[in-house]
Amino acid sequence: MDFSLDLMISSLPHLLDGAVLTAELVTLSVIIGFFIAVPVGVLRSIGGPWWIQALPWSYIFFFRGTPLLIQIFLIYYGLSQFEAVRDSLLWPLLRDSYWCALIAFTLNTAAYSAEILRGSIVAVPAGEVEAAHAVGMTRRQVIWRIVLPRACRMCLPAYGNEIIFLIKGSALASAITLAELTGSANIIIARTYKPLEVLLAAGLIYLVMIYGLTLALKMVERHLSITPPRLPIRAEDTGPV
Repeated sequence: MDFSLDLMISSLPHLLDGAVLTAELVTLSVIIGFFIAVPVGVLRSIGGPWWIQALPWSYIFFFRGTPLLIQIFLIYYGLSQFEAVRDSLLWPLLRDSYWCALIAFTLNTAAYSAEILRGSIVAVPAGEVEAAHAVGMTRRQVIWRIVLPRACRMCLPAYGNEIIFLIKGSALASAITLAELTGSANIIIARTYKPLEVLLAAGLIYLVMIYGLTLALKMVERHLSITPPRLPIRAEDTGPV
């Protein structure tokens, strides 16, 4: 077996350029997706008439029920089939693989994040909501000051997993010729015919990215964790009853 460590090392600069693009795509998708997920998750949790619930339910159902690769293809290849899209002002964006991947990642992670947030909102203790109403808060104030902050803390572990899944899923962007980390690895493999070394180097970079993100998320969880105050124990409480 002809294993080339030199090829792994020489491939790192090009792979790191792809890793930067991967990080950029994931970061933008998570930020934009969060702002989409919040109203969708709130709408899904507060109930209401079916015609209000139909749109967020259909959105979440579609993007959670279909593969991410299919969604990327539908945006990149499918939308170009419509003449109205090609003649629109959005065509300069929709014909570019970068923007198509960003749109697909954003819509996908927003759907999963909205459902995670919905579950956390439902899990907020009813006593906290009742206490907020008791002090005169309006429904809007209860949602923004009590429910959402509490739900965001509760959903942080699951939301962190969703970000990790998105980093792994970002490799699918290489299917539409985007030179992110996996796409950069494919380019090097096509030139060198050495898939083992290149893919191993790319895999190590993914591991470092995900491990760093995991440590950061644990620090945030530890910082935001709510622990009940420890009550002082009186001397007379320790004796026999």
